[in-house]
Amino acid sequence: MDKIVYLCGAIAGCSDEECKEWREFVKFKIPNCLDPMIRDYRGIELGNEKEIVSKDKEDILNSDILVYNFLKPSVGSSMEVLFAYQQNKKVIIINSLGQKLSPWLIAHSHATYLNLENFIYDYLHKNL
Repeated sequence: MDKIVYLCGAIAGCSDEECKEWREFVKFKIPNCLDPMIRDYRGIELGNEKEIVSKDKEDILNSDILVYNFLKPSVGSSMEVLFAYQQNKKVIIINSLGQKLSPWLIAHSHATYLNLENFIYDYLHKNL
């Protein structure tokens, strides 16, 4: 059975390209993904905080793996990593820019990849 992947990464303050391009790439290769961008709340976050968080948490609970594409620091993404880890979900960090990662991110993840392609290969061929 294919595992469900939650696509975690910065959204607030990001362009459409920053938010969507990598997610569309992963969804093309791995069709069983949960993408929080289907609920694009950019610009209308105020007053919708509880709905945003509860739906993201629901997606994380319905996933097997959380993949955090770390392109820039994100408070929400970091909180999703911790939540997923506490729910015994596999947490994968993609650090394609080779940035120095917080010890908190490293401690609450199971693996780090230098690019999405390597993660996708392992997902498809090594039954992550």
